[in-house]
Amino acid sequence: MQDTTENIFIKMNTLGAKGEAFFAFINFDASEAKVYTLQELENENIEIVFPNFNNAKKVDATKIELQSTPMAFGVYKNGFEIVLKNLQFGNSFLCNYTCSTPIATKAKLQDIFTTAKAKYKILFKNNWVCFSPETFVQIQNNIISTYPMKGTIDASLPDAENVLLQNEKEKAEHYTIVDLLRNDLSIIAKKVSVKNFRYLEKIETDTKNLLQASSHIQGEMEIGWQNNIGTLLQKILPAGSISGAPKTKTIEIIKQAEMHARGFYTGIAVYFDGENLDSCVLIRFIENTKNGFVYKSGGGITHNSNAMAEYNEMIDKIYIPTA
Repeated sequence: MQDTTENIFIKMNTLGAKGEAFFAFINFDASEAKVYTLQELENENIEIVFPNFNNAKKVDATKIELQSTPMAFGVYKNGFEIVLKNLQFGNSFLCNYTCSTPIATKAKLQDIFTTAKAKYKILFKNNWVCFSPETFVQIQNNIISTYPMKGTIDASLPDAENVLLQNEKEKAEHYTIVDLLRNDLSIIAKKVSVKNFRYLEKIETDTKNLLQASSHIQGEMEIGWQNNIGTLLQKILPAGSISGAPKTKTIEIIKQAEMHARGFYTGIAVYFDGENLDSCVLIRFIENTKNGFVYKSGGGITHNSNAMAEYNEMIDKIYIPTA
C-alpha cells in the first residue's frame, strides 16, 4: 500500500483501533502526511517534546541570534489587499495571511530546537523545526478540548492587557475564531461549549515579551472514537485558527494572496498514546530551504485590519521563545 495521504489517515484509524501509540504530521492542506509508530520513530531523525512525550537528545542549550530580512511593506501589502477586498466583498469574515521571512543565524536547526522553550517542539529531520504554544485538539477521557489563540501585543506597551482586550479588531477576530472552532468541534463531538473565553497568557521571547489571548472550548466524544482518529481529524482540518471562516472560500483566498507554499507550517502534529490524544498547530516555524532558513509567520485579518499593524505583527512573531 502506498503512503498516500488517504492511506495515512486509514493507518491512523487502524493504529487507534489497536490502541497502538503513534505520532502523525499533517501539512496545511492535508495534501501530505506522515505517521510513525513509536518503534518506527526510533529509526527516524525526528525529535519531539510534547507534554507527555520526550525523545529529545541531551544537548546543551545555547544563545540563538537571528537576523531577519522581512519583505518590503509594499510587497506585504499586495497580498494584504487581496485578502481585504475579499473580506469587503463578504467572501470571508476572517483570513489568516502568512509570509516567509529569510533569517540568518549561526545556529543549526538542532540548536534552535534544543534552546527554544515551548509546550510543543518538533525537529523534523533537517527539514524544519517548530516550537508551538498552540494546542489543536486534546482528547482526554473522551472529553475533547481546543484552545484557539488569537490576539497578540507587546507586553511592554503601556496598559498592554487592556489595550489588547479592548481592541475592536482583535475582539472581532477572536469572536470569529471561537465561533468557527465551536462549530468544528460540533462536527465530531456533542455538548460543545466555551469553558473560558479570551484569557491572556504571557510568552517570553529572545527579544520581547508578548501577551496572547486564548479561549477554551470543550465537548464530549462518543465512546470508541479511537477507532476513527484519522477520519475525525480529516473532518476538522485545516485548523480554524490558521485558516479562517468560512474555511473553503478562505483557503482559496489564502492561495491567491500568499507568496509562499505553507507546507507543514500551520499543519498539525498529533500524538496518540494508545488511549488519549494530544495535538498542536505547527506555528512558530523555521524551514530549511535550498536558499537557507526561512521563518514563517502571520496573523488573522478582518475587515477593519490595518496593513501596517498586521505587517508589524508578522515581524513580531519572528522569535525564539526563551521561557
